Amino acid sequence: MKLNTIKLVGRSDFVNMGPIQLRQPLPGRNIDMVDPFILLHHYGPYEISEENNPFDLGPHPHRGFEPITFLIQGEQLHRDSLGNESVVKSGDVQWTTAGRGIIHAEAPTKAFVQKGGVLEGIQLWLNLPAEKKMIPANYQHEKNESFNVITSQDGKVNIQVIAGELENNYGRIRTQTPVNAFMIDVEADGEHFVKVPETHQSMLYLLHGDVVVNDSENLKDDEKQIIQFNQDGDGFSVKGNKASKLLFLSGEPFNEEVTTYGPYVMNTQTEIMEAMRDYQMGKMGFLPAN
Repeated sequence: MKLNTIKLVGRSDFVNMGPIQLRQPLPGRNIDMVDPFILLHHYGPYEISEENNPFDLGPHPHRGFEPITFLIQGEQLHRDSLGNESVVKSGDVQWTTAGRGIIHAEAPTKAFVQKGGVLEGIQLWLNLPAEKKMIPANYQHEKNESFNVITSQDGKVNIQVIAGELENNYGRIRTQTPVNAFMIDVEADGEHFVKVPETHQSMLYLLHGDVVVNDSENLKDDEKQIIQFNQDGDGFSVKGNKASKLLFLSGEPFNEEVTTYGPYVMNTQTEIMEAMRDYQMGKMGFLPAN
């Protein structure tokens, strides 16, 4: 097996989003975009209580991409203008296709706030190609236990196949374009080779821990945490120095112009203006504040 060489390595620095401080590895200082992935936020871990609940995102619109949540710890309530309302728990994934427009809201559930606990997750923005930016909106929620899991020969690496395919195991999420999303848990001294389709751009993000990738690059908390690979091999190897959690993402690039403004991801500035107008006119639906 030929290893994909490492193109870029980056940090996961903190940024301020209103009252919330979170990590933003993508876009970052070294890695701007891994087509078709536009943005990756790692929020938490936050201690949530009735006295401290900053992560209450009221109704807001999206168009032209797929906002995705991988919930690592805690409990969130999702509501949207399609009429969906679901409680997302630790390990669950919610995959929203904004398409031509959706309004949604996310916050820790009232029960979770009352009892208190730790909230942590990944918010990912996956682009849609121009031909699919105006498709009808859709929402998928898959529970942690529903995903296929691959275990390494040494029994120390577990890979949860969320979307796409790995070693003839398929993800539960239905994707609009060819995409792989795997959550990887590595124990100390655990090692595995992960295959990557040659047509995909790919990246690996360390949430917690300490691992060595391709026997050469060390990813570590608060140091180097994100790798972008070149499209020149069959995959990559990962070995744990201690218990670690990583998110792997890959997808076929669109190689299209990307224009973003706030919650919209389109191809031109004109389309951004149309999105703002359509939201103001109620064409993306309605969602009352809770």
